[in-house]
Amino acid sequence: MPNKLHINRASRIRKKLKRINSERFRLSVFRSSKNISAQIIDSKNSKTLIFATSSNKKDKSKKKSDKSIDVAQIIVKKALEKKIKNVYFDRGRYKYHGRIKSFAEAVRKGGLIF
Repeated sequence: MPNKLHINRASRIRKKLKRINSERFRLSVFRSSKNISAQIIDSKNSKTLIFATSSNKKDKSKKKSDKSIDVAQIIVKKALEKKIKNVYFDRGRYKYHGRIKSFAEAVRKGGLIF
């Protein structure tokens, strides 16, 4: 169950991002203790356009940072197929550090602009 401070931090970050980036799609990231998932959301219509996760039962031997890079590559591939290039990065309550940072760098390297 999320802490109230975490909810407040995430909503504060999203509020600032939505004010600045009204015409772009949102790249949202969720990180659990073992996996990472990401989705590209159309905030105006409240619809998820693309979704990817690392919760495969096959990849138990991979490092967590490698899983985040794999998810980033899947997101980039699906986004470019749908001709989405400009997004804004919603890190939620997480600091730009570790797996979130490696995910963001892999997305930038793949060709998405944020």
